[in-house]
Amino acid sequence: MARTRRPPPSGASAELEALLGYPWPFAGRPPKHDPATWIVTDDWPEAVPITEAEIDVFERWFGDLFDDLLGPDT
Repeated sequence: MARTRRPPPSGASAELEALLGYPWPFAGRPPKHDPATWIVTDDWPEAVPITEAEIDVFERWFGDLFDDLLGPDT
């Protein structure tokens, strides 16, 4: 007796394929990323503002480490 084929389960990939019109995820291996071709840009301002609350958080969490590296605050 011949088996009847079940339709593939519907999922996010099938829904994306129907929406986009091409398969997702793409078939095959993902492309290899060559770090030599990366471009790094620095768009931070020269001075980054820091609030007193942020300083308090760092001192609370890393105070012991800062004391070991820089010496105790006297």
